[in-house]
Amino acid sequence: MRSRRLVRWSGLALLAALSSFVSWADDWPRYRGPSLNGISAETGWTAAWPKEGPPVAWRASVGAGFSSVVVSQGRAFTMGNAGGVDTVFCFDARSGQVRWKHSYKAPLDAKYYEGGPSATPTVDGDRVFTLSKRGKLFSLEAATGQVVWEKDLAGELLAPVNEWGFASSPLVEGNLLFLNVGAAGTAVEKATGKVAWYSEQKTAGYASAMPLDLDGRRVLVLFTAKFLHGLVPATGKELWRHSWETGWDNNNADPIVDGGRIFISSYSRGCALLEVRDGRLHEVYQNENLHSHMSTAVKIGSHLYGFNGREGRGRPNDFRCLDFLTGEVKWKHEGLGVGALSTADGKLLILSETGELVLAEARPDKFNPLSRTQVLGGRCWTMPVLANGHLYCRNAKGDLVCLDVQGRK
Repeated sequence: MRSRRLVRWSGLALLAALSSFVSWADDWPRYRGPSLNGISAETGWTAAWPKEGPPVAWRASVGAGFSSVVVSQGRAFTMGNAGGVDTVFCFDARSGQVRWKHSYKAPLDAKYYEGGPSATPTVDGDRVFTLSKRGKLFSLEAATGQVVWEKDLAGELLAPVNEWGFASSPLVEGNLLFLNVGAAGTAVEKATGKVAWYSEQKTAGYASAMPLDLDGRRVLVLFTAKFLHGLVPATGKELWRHSWETGWDNNNADPIVDGGRIFISSYSRGCALLEVRDGRLHEVYQNENLHSHMSTAVKIGSHLYGFNGREGRGRPNDFRCLDFLTGEVKWKHEGLGVGALSTADGKLLILSETGELVLAEARPDKFNPLSRTQVLGGRCWTMPVLANGHLYCRNAKGDLVCLDVQGRK
């Protein structure tokens, strides 16, 4: 009898473990997802939304900011500012119950927009890493929020704070944490926060660092205030650079890497496709067919989908599709402002600037929306995130909504 009970309880424990594994199989632990490309591998979620949109699982208010949501092991994390205080939030991903909060004094730093944190937390194992607009860097226990280490990175390095504050989401590679702080980045030891290398005391860019495998070696790609850099991750040694100056040092969108090709785009300059050959960067094309404002475009197959933010000069903002290899515009769709997007299962998850959630097919011949619903108001520049059958959207003032899009048989 005892052996039967042991077998029964062992079976239940195994089922529980498998259930937990399945429920976390489609986590989104860092900015722009597991593969850093804005694409979710999740399947089985429902794209058949009722007229009023997917049901709301929960709502929360997290304070002003543009920090996206990351999801890991049943927890959802984001950041916001209220009353001169930044707060890192940890929610139960399904219920919305607050598991913990970590707060510290920080100015709102609103300038032509609402202000608040711009970087997104990064979860790595049992740690979560965050960066504030003024350069405060934290390592927190993901389960409890307890501080493992903290440092005033900008103060320690005498690194100038750029006009709209630091915005890069921490990138974890091996034992190091990479940040767009300084002229060409900074690396710290993720276990201790000790600075491993630092470039120069010059203004940083806003984009997050990207890894690239090239000819058998790992390269760190960093889009800074004035250049696109290729760096040796361990030392910060520069391998190559490409000049890309804009009117306000506003290189905001992350580089899109595809083998040895790198696509960059900025609000006031346009876009370019570069290719690494023989240890040097070569320009494939440069044009004004995509001006990425805040949101990075996504590459699906041989095409790019993204927001074009070239406001003024008689040209309205729009959402468009480009041929990745030629830069040719395939189509344009107006009326969405300059919002943000991600993709899953061949579909575009678009959050317009005014909070309309649009589900559309990712196809290069035309813009084909499948569902549209108003989920938020106010300004929305933050990427919608799909993880484990739930879709997370937020606006600038800190309204966060979690939608239930689980596919049910």
